[in-house]
Amino acid sequence: MRRQSILALVVIFLALFACGAWADPIRYNITGLGALGGNKSIAYSVKNNGQIVGWADDSSLSPRATLFDSNGNGNNTDLGTLGGTSGSGHVALSINDSGQIVGQSENSSGLFHATLFDPTGGGANVDLGAIGGNGSRAYSINSAGQIVGEAVNASNHYHATVFDSTGAGNNIDLGTLGGNKSWAWSNNDGGQIVGFAAVSGDWDWRATLFDPTGGSNNIDLGILALGGAKSVAYSINNGGQIVGMSDDSLGVYHATLFDPTGNGNNILLGTLVGSGSRASSINNYGQIVGEDVGGATLFDPTGGGNNIDLNTLIDPTLGWSLYYAHSINDRGWIVGEGNKGAYLLTPVPVPGAFLLGTLGLSVAGWKMRRRKE
Repeated sequence: MRRQSILALVVIFLALFACGAWADPIRYNITGLGALGGNKSIAYSVKNNGQIVGWADDSSLSPRATLFDSNGNGNNTDLGTLGGTSGSGHVALSINDSGQIVGQSENSSGLFHATLFDPTGGGANVDLGAIGGNGSRAYSINSAGQIVGEAVNASNHYHATVFDSTGAGNNIDLGTLGGNKSWAWSNNDGGQIVGFAAVSGDWDWRATLFDPTGGSNNIDLGILALGGAKSVAYSINNGGQIVGMSDDSLGVYHATLFDPTGNGNNILLGTLVGSGSRASSINNYGQIVGEDVGGATLFDPTGGGNNIDLNTLIDPTLGWSLYYAHSINDRGWIVGEGNKGAYLLTPVPVPGAFLLGTLGLSVAGWKMRRRKE
């Protein structure tokens, strides 16, 4: 009788599967993160602890650096400024799993500087300074509290920078690849830093793995074999995998998985529709997100072209259109920007997989009872 019951469950499952009961499952729940009384917002970074940062308009429609309520209940935190009063340019760009937040804000002299934000919103923000000039921005902070970004030097050029988190100004200029400018976009927990740097002049740039000591032993990560000349690295995970974009002969950029050795074995990640794409973030499991002209995208990391439009993996009746996917954490949570502002995507179980798991437990239990009998 028990064997007949198990067999009946199997038959029911197969029948449901065959008739498409779980065809095209909704793969993500979406949560709108709201603003600070205004109507616009963008989420730039999500970490494994679920905290999310970016910027949001306040009631006067001024963008403010923001720590978002990941539940979407609107309990967002205005992270304040460095004492400046400008209505634009305040943005939180990265948060680590300890809750440290970095980005950019205006100081009392009217200069926009890299900032270590007080996560409570209490205003105890730290001006991280520059490297001889005026102006800077912090793009990333790792688990050790190492902060990287860009800062203006005495020659009035932006250079990739490791910031002194105390604000004492002992910042490290990471140099370039021979040109005038560079930018550091991401660092991993091992202290590896990526971004892009000019090889000559101001605008002839390449994706770069920087020497974190400032010793100028920077590595040119090359380009794709598409006839272009420029590339940018946006994200590096703890395994040293690097993503970004590289251009073609027409100057159109394509999402790229870079060879971290600099030997040029870079992988074209392709597009969904048309041409043009960017890979913005890679987590420690190798999942890659970004966007192309079709919208927010989950990229096939093999370069096989099996990319997925994230808009097809959410409930279409909710009215969302996802423009950009800026960050993915190790839980598979994705944040970015859509037509309704900042959003959070969280994966949901596929019902068929759930039923298979339940069925497996039932079979295992039946076998155990049979042994006892």
